[in-house]
Amino acid sequence: MAEQHSHEHGVACSHHGGTTDIPSFHTRDLIVKEDIMAKAKEMAEVIFHSDEVQSYRRAEQQINANERVQALINQIKKKQKEVVAFETTFKNPEMVKKIETEMEALQDELDSIPIVSQFQQSQSDINYLLQLVVTVIRDTVSDRINVENASEPAPENCSD
Repeated sequence: MAEQHSHEHGVACSHHGGTTDIPSFHTRDLIVKEDIMAKAKEMAEVIFHSDEVQSYRRAEQQINANERVQALINQIKKKQKEVVAFETTFKNPEMVKKIETEMEALQDELDSIPIVSQFQQSQSDINYLLQLVVTVIRDTVSDRINVENASEPAPENCSD
């Protein structure tokens, strides 16, 4: 039978007659640590105050206050509901095509309004920023793990 104990680094190891199993972690140990959450919240605050997010918020406010934009959005939503009704309830593909054509025209008009394209660009900028942050964190952790694994040979066993 395996003997199981924890080391000073908090990893539980099981021993089977001199061989070592892969370290196991209790679920409660995998919950994100408070310090990591604090740093994540700090990073979120920095991102919130970034130029990209502030630009997005300004564009969003302008879109919400623009009557023409809001009217077009409402018309598109109404057409979407009509499409669903003609697809499912009335089973009328001709009307579906007609309404979809009308929706495309409304969408083209909406997309031609400068504040809308600015809003869409600001959304894209924020998504890029968030993906960049995730990529930097992932790559940094991965590089550190690889460097540490390469520089420190793995112990032959988990003995104290």
